Amino acid sequence: MKIEKNSRYLIASEHDLQWGLTVCSIGFQDITPNEKYPPQDHPKPYLFSPSRGRMLDEYQLIYITRGQGKFCSVNQRSTVVKEGTMFLLFPGEWHTYYPLEKTGWSEYFIGCKGYTMDQRLEKGFLLKSKPTFQVGMDEELVRLYHKAMDVAHEQRPGFQQVLSGIANMLIGLAYSKDKGMNFLDKQVQQQIDKARIIMLEHVSKRITPEMIADQLGMSYSCFRKTFKEYTGFAPIQYMQELKLQYAKELLWTTQHTIKEIAFMLNFDNAEYFSVFFKKKQHQTPLEYRNFSRGIGGTSPANGEVKPTST
Repeated sequence: MKIEKNSRYLIASEHDLQWGLTVCSIGFQDITPNEKYPPQDHPKPYLFSPSRGRMLDEYQLIYITRGQGKFCSVNQRSTVVKEGTMFLLFPGEWHTYYPLEKTGWSEYFIGCKGYTMDQRLEKGFLLKSKPTFQVGMDEELVRLYHKAMDVAHEQRPGFQQVLSGIANMLIGLAYSKDKGMNFLDKQVQQQIDKARIIMLEHVSKRITPEMIADQLGMSYSCFRKTFKEYTGFAPIQYMQELKLQYAKELLWTTQHTIKEIAFMLNFDNAEYFSVFFKKKQHQTPLEYRNFSRGIGGTSPANGEVKPTST
């Protein structure tokens, strides 16, 4: 499920604003080395020149998961930000940030506004003098950004309230994890969390545990042992569970054929995908699709047969 760029810019009704927090923007950008920054496909209010900076009318929480760069604001002197760093932009405050040309970076962002955020600033939970959060490589944070992008894409009734909850969770976790970093050395855990993120973002790509261990600078034997101690899964088992989860999502929410899904997940053929799926789920892909949509079939949990819909 590797994504390179995915941005949404949202509107909120007067009624939504009374909720206390609304989300204005959400997205992900994978900036390659020497790529121009920022990309020019954003709305004009969000475009800026790194040398001149800009001001926004919203809070924006940015999470760097690869590479490094620079960040500077009125209240924060120029500082290096790298993978595992979040930084918060404040409305009406000049700032600038950009990846280093030699590394590029991967960047998640979510922008929001509302009186609940203003109160956190007023009460000292958020500080303009300390806009950075050292959260490390954290799978939970990445999953929340992905969930927010999904919600923003679908825009079902009440989506602003759902996004508000996700934004609150991200900010709360940033605050908590930054405080926890002051007390614990989590180097090994950070490596495992980074491995999980790599697996999640490459679930539809050909990548092996050995390749991930190499990216982490660990021997494979050490990586496998450490990963299993922390997760309860061998790396290859964890990757298979992620692939199964993504396959179930595609079967449930899309009209792709079984063959197309097998191709999307990098299986050699549809037959091998079906064998893999049935071994894990105790249903064929088609049986799972029909059951999940209430068309009929047998539940793998209790063996009950659902009546066929008419």
